[in-house]
Amino acid sequence: MANEFTAGVRLTDTQRLDWLRLIRSDNVGPRTFRNLLNHFGGARAALDALPEMARRGGATRPARICTVEAAERELAAARRIGAMLVALGEPDYPARLRMIDDAPPLIAVRGKTDVLAQPMVAIVGSRNASAAGSKLAERLARDLSEAGMVVVSGLARGIDAAAHRASLSRGTIAVLAGGHEHIYPAEHKDLLATILDAGAAISEMPIGWEPRAQDFPRRNRLISGLAAGVVIVEAAKRSGSLITARMALEQGREVFAVPGSPLDPRCEGTNGLLKQGAALVTEAEDVLAVLRPIFGEQIDLPVQEPDIDTPLGSEPARSDRERIIGLLGPTPVSIDDLVRLSGSPPAVVRTVLLELEIAGRLDRHGGSLVSLV
Repeated sequence: MANEFTAGVRLTDTQRLDWLRLIRSDNVGPRTFRNLLNHFGGARAALDALPEMARRGGATRPARICTVEAAERELAAARRIGAMLVALGEPDYPARLRMIDDAPPLIAVRGKTDVLAQPMVAIVGSRNASAAGSKLAERLARDLSEAGMVVVSGLARGIDAAAHRASLSRGTIAVLAGGHEHIYPAEHKDLLATILDAGAAISEMPIGWEPRAQDFPRRNRLISGLAAGVVIVEAAKRSGSLITARMALEQGREVFAVPGSPLDPRCEGTNGLLKQGAALVTEAEDVLAVLRPIFGEQIDLPVQEPDIDTPLGSEPARSDRERIIGLLGPTPVSIDDLVRLSGSPPAVVRTVLLELEIAGRLDRHGGSLVSLV
């Protein structure tokens, strides 16, 4: 059965509107979105099914579904600022980003979309960067850019800004935590405008979204997801850059760290990464030596069309639903274990989990683990 994830095919305007409505509806994140499309074959069918799925999942109130009018307003806002909404599976969607298991169904892109097809490396680090750290970040970014790499970072103060500025001429990519109408920090609006001349900015958030604290780790997974490797230049023991490094490892990306003084708390995190096996970096060649073999391969990998093994319109029996829910609790459990312990077919287990998720009663964790809220 074909669905709207077919690789290399552009969505129609109607499909794009439906995708936007689905991802902006309550309790629908990137993984849930993909599961819904796998199950129903298209966003319109999934939207129609959401109220009943939420009811079956035990929702205490009707599911909030993004209206056609709200989605049209966001599309109009995107057009006003020159942003295009690129869908997962479309030709302009970054190849490596679509390989992560929580790839955003839609990304809003401004600038030059051709840089999204180039080999990418991320450089991130401390907002309160030292002069030496900023200088090294600039040198690494400039040299990697001249070697043909597109530098990805998060537009933050300190190391991120230094990396962007040093790679402006050949194109750099800023990943935003908020929407395109709410640039953070505000003083980097001019920097972003310069980035767009030869590079790009992307966001998965609504165009008018003002970033909150929890949006920055979410943004960080896109920074690492876009790139083949992530270079950390100065990071405290607890910092967003270390979250990016952890996400990079989960995504199968290479992690690099610049060593620093043991007396400088800004280097405690990077020195810790080196102890854990991150590749040591003092110059761009250290990064290129690891990434060259990766980019020697064809990186524009085809999207595997998802399996659709749940019959359209099927509903689990009440006994199946009760048995599966009874096995769930606050402690994460693997979906494979749920299938084994419940004795239900995998398709039935996935359907019940979708119902719980749409009802706001399920949390998904890494490694195919789930738990009740």
